[in-house]
Amino acid sequence: MKPCSPFNHPDRLFSSDPSQRNIARRLYEEVRDLPIVSPHGHTDPSWFALNQNFGNATELFLIPDHYLFRMLYSQGISLPDLGILTRDGSLTETDHRKVWRIFTEYYYLFRGTPSKIWFDHALHEVLGINVPMLLENADQIYDEVNAKLSSEAFRPRALFERFQIEILATTESPLDPLTHHQTIRDSGWQGNVITAFRPDSVVDPEFEGFSENVGKLADITGENTNSWDGYLKALQQRREYFKAMGATSTDHGHPTATTADLSRAECERLLSGGLAGELSAKEADQFRGQMMTETVRMSLDDDLVVQLHPGSFRNHNQPLFERFGRDKGADIPMATDYVNGLRPLLNKFGNEPRLSMILFTLDETSYSRELAPLAGHYPILKLGPAWWFYDSPEGMLRFRRQTNETTGFYNTVGFNDDTRAFMSIPARHDLARRIDCRYLAELVCEHRMSEEEAREVAIDLAYRLVKKAYRFNEEK
Repeated sequence: MKPCSPFNHPDRLFSSDPSQRNIARRLYEEVRDLPIVSPHGHTDPSWFALNQNFGNATELFLIPDHYLFRMLYSQGISLPDLGILTRDGSLTETDHRKVWRIFTEYYYLFRGTPSKIWFDHALHEVLGINVPMLLENADQIYDEVNAKLSSEAFRPRALFERFQIEILATTESPLDPLTHHQTIRDSGWQGNVITAFRPDSVVDPEFEGFSENVGKLADITGENTNSWDGYLKALQQRREYFKAMGATSTDHGHPTATTADLSRAECERLLSGGLAGELSAKEADQFRGQMMTETVRMSLDDDLVVQLHPGSFRNHNQPLFERFGRDKGADIPMATDYVNGLRPLLNKFGNEPRLSMILFTLDETSYSRELAPLAGHYPILKLGPAWWFYDSPEGMLRFRRQTNETTGFYNTVGFNDDTRAFMSIPARHDLARRIDCRYLAELVCEHRMSEEEAREVAIDLAYRLVKKAYRFNEEK
């Protein structure tokens, strides 16, 4: 065992039971240095296309990470004081050193949270900063981080290689020209950065600017998106382009798990109503549900894996949304009905082994009651890992304990970091590997699995399952 670090103990997250801890250590040694496969996330492809140094500690860690600034906001610290830009360009703090001091002063708020685990890992293990996050150290840490970030070793591509990232998927709208992905391809760099197809802006009638977005889709594709056939052809055309640029998956952030199998006439009516801004909330949900079914149907032709991330009440804080826009830490989990919501789609495609649909949830009450039985039966379905608010030690353990008896390990898809915070990627994967090793060690100690079996499963969960689930092993 490596010597104890004052910041990151080598046995962190393992059980306090010595028998379980010893087995977890051995399992973790088998997976700790495996390559990282990041099949879905929100890092900026321009980082890898342009390969420019990150600006400073505040720009890298705090401003893009709603996990961090939502906690500070909850304690009464305003977003402008944290350097978060407003929609109208009104005054926001531009002194990033001052913002960093605020972050450091209130860092104690993160005690016991996964955010602290991730940030401590990045600060101490990636950046090599050997002082604690205290206000009296704020300027020293800020200057040390910035000095590291200005070096060649901390450019995005160098970090990508240092982190041993084998594959990293970003997420783009169908309206995105994927210019940065093309630049990466043309550069000759060997880093494997691909895209994923996120069509929410053109399939959700309640997405701001929906009608204008669908009009832009028409301009890009040359299809008549005012008609149902033209609209579907335009989406298929963009999917083909994304697949040509490396995409293996689509992603959908719908409020519910509703799916539908409507008549053509009803589809035409809902599309027209959506473009005119005249749909009720129930009709908008029906339209999104129909588009989930259409998405899966399209995957019969292009083999893209479908990811469904439902159950978030997006932008719950309306005044905050109006002032700052999306993704400002105000998304709240909701109860989600998978059994009834998915039935129309599953009746149509659920028994098709060629298709793959990965389900995520923010409703933990659905784990053993709905999600595990569904994924434990339908060939099309797999369960994504504990997501977002539950991407945490306790959340991951709850996921395994409530689903594994019905799904087993092999109807799940390994780990998915789903992050905007590039520096946290190795920390998140390390956390997931440690928790899976902890859970497997429990099973070994209870004589429910041999240690050799646990070793195989640990490697599968850390590396092999995600490559299979997202079809990274398939010949292009």
